[in-house]
Amino acid sequence: MFEFRRFIFNPVQVNCYLLWDETKEALLIDCGALYPHEEEQLKNFVAERGLTIKHYLNTHLHFDHIFGNPFIQHCFGLGYEANDGDISWAEGIAERVQLFGLRYNEKISKPARVLYDGDKVHFGNQTVEVIAVPGHSAGSLAFYLPQQKMVFTGDALFHSSIGRTDLPDSDYLTLIKSIKEKLFTLPDDTRVLPGHSDYTNIGMEKEYNLYVK
Repeated sequence: MFEFRRFIFNPVQVNCYLLWDETKEALLIDCGALYPHEEEQLKNFVAERGLTIKHYLNTHLHFDHIFGNPFIQHCFGLGYEANDGDISWAEGIAERVQLFGLRYNEKISKPARVLYDGDKVHFGNQTVEVIAVPGHSAGSLAFYLPQQKMVFTGDALFHSSIGRTDLPDSDYLTLIKSIKEKLFTLPDDTRVLPGHSDYTNIGMEKEYNLYVK
């Protein structure tokens, strides 16, 4: 038995994913919870199902994906695991969110574990393969579960779109290279679960995504 649940958090509508299997061990990806009711929603769901979160992963460190990092540390005792190429975004989060009319007073620590291309993360009977997909940000990662035919792409690849490349540390040509060489080489029936918006699959994006031609 393998299950997952998507939560949509904060005004930027970030997809946060909770994955678990029959062992009740779980993995969490990109907790963008900004408000107390969002934190309670996740906390209550975990408690009601008797889950134990073993790892907390960030696809990248743009503020909308890491709002909940201090909450996860406090509530579940878990530091986040991510690439450190985006650490300046985490360290400067208070100043960056002001540009979007938001306030944030928490401090984001350094990653508990720095993840690199080819690393593996284990929970329950599941194995997650780490894939480096820079371009939207320098430290962007995707998380691939081959046994479940699922890849969590953060803001690298969306349904019929790609991540922004007009931000500091982003680069369009680098992102296209990452998508073509790291994501489009996965099986066509691999389900794509992005950082925002709806699900898709690799075959569909290879065929119809006009940004990656």
